Amino acid sequence: MEQPSLKQIWQAILGEAELTMSKANFTTWFKSSFIHNYEDETLTIGVPNGFTRAWFENKFSKEISQIFHKITGNKPKEIKYIIKLKPQENQASQSFLESGPVEKSESSEKIATETKKEKPIDSAYNQACLSAGLNPRYNFDSFIVGKHNELAHAACWAAVRKPGETYNPLFIYGGVGLGKTHLLQAIGHELIKAGKKVLYVTSEKFTNDYVEAVYHGQANSFKSLYRNVDLLLVDDIQFMAGKDGTQQEFFHTFDQLHRANKQIVITSDRPPRSMKAVEARLITRFEWGMVADISQPDLETRIAILNTKCQQKQFSLDREILEYIATNINNNVRELEGALNRIMGFCQFHNQEPSLMIVQQVLKDFFASIQANNLSTPQKIIEAVANFYNINVSDLLGSSRKRELVGPRQIAMYLLRIKVNASFPSIGQEMGGRDHTTAMHACTKIEKDLISDNKLKQDIDQISQSITSTY
Repeated sequence: MEQPSLKQIWQAILGEAELTMSKANFTTWFKSSFIHNYEDETLTIGVPNGFTRAWFENKFSKEISQIFHKITGNKPKEIKYIIKLKPQENQASQSFLESGPVEKSESSEKIATETKKEKPIDSAYNQACLSAGLNPRYNFDSFIVGKHNELAHAACWAAVRKPGETYNPLFIYGGVGLGKTHLLQAIGHELIKAGKKVLYVTSEKFTNDYVEAVYHGQANSFKSLYRNVDLLLVDDIQFMAGKDGTQQEFFHTFDQLHRANKQIVITSDRPPRSMKAVEARLITRFEWGMVADISQPDLETRIAILNTKCQQKQFSLDREILEYIATNINNNVRELEGALNRIMGFCQFHNQEPSLMIVQQVLKDFFASIQANNLSTPQKIIEAVANFYNINVSDLLGSSRKRELVGPRQIAMYLLRIKVNASFPSIGQEMGGRDHTTAMHACTKIEKDLISDNKLKQDIDQISQSITSTY
């Protein structure tokens, strides 16, 4: 087996780092970083600017050293940082004021040319994807469909076939690492092929662009960028919560695009009605079209996802190893890829063929870390229910019999029973000192309602994901 490239080692490190921080932080600090060199037990990392270098030095050097050691078995004695542009840097990730709409330039032409050498795709398509901010890996061909996501997948294809007509907006929600961004960008790839103008942004980037535009008096340029597209893709809309100015601007952007029959696709970690501190008029508009959820994949789907990722990475694992990983990771796809990256990094660095014994040893700490992060406690469960239904914990535990409190209270009792196997008396105590018969009644009622109430099942799935997910 060939020794891994520095890029492969860094990808394995990124897979680990992505599990320990929010998507926004990960994108901000790691997207433009790379391993420049590893020699004489010194790891040299390239970063785009001095600000990023200072952040790495103060915040993440220790973690990088630990992850590198876990993956390769070698611990660097020193980590150095140099300011250097990442090869084939994606210019579409720059801020609004630095880039605006991405235009053809010498650097972008070079990227398109180099990409074309790697894969014979039309350069105009490459340039359009670059300008739109799309990841070439996130297409429909590489997306694994299962029972947990088939509705969302079908809705996305419907939006592709009749953009702006069938489902507009299309709102996709689900827990962390379940494929929302993948589906979102897959729509973008298909409509770019159809000659449409596409723009993908996170809600953080929309917010930052809006703030910069207001500060520098460039509101018209901002509106031109966001309102003159055929497809607007907005990821993690929940992070607009509490940002009144951003929400107002997005409201007007949404309305103008919708009136012009331009397709809008949005993702969130929760359904519209469960989003706190978001204007009611926005929530209403999010529900105009189609709302589709993605839940956790079953075992067979997780195995299929792992197998597909192995093919993409040209790395072979036996069926028993795939089953072992998929059985121990049932939370999200990102953790599956993180485990695969760790195995690849270790085996390639040590020039060893992967065996079940090696994989078990390599992933021992990884699984322990996941279990620690996913460990449910009564307090976590109660807080998760309160957050999901936008109510105070004190009200949830209180004596009020209002309808909007009784349902969530019963769900909290049910989750305490199935998540931490709490006894009925202890559930009563956790829930404000109630009698154990109240807890018994609540659990029995929820179990009965789950048989026929799909909305209740979706709510409980979402709450469960919020308890076990790391951000």
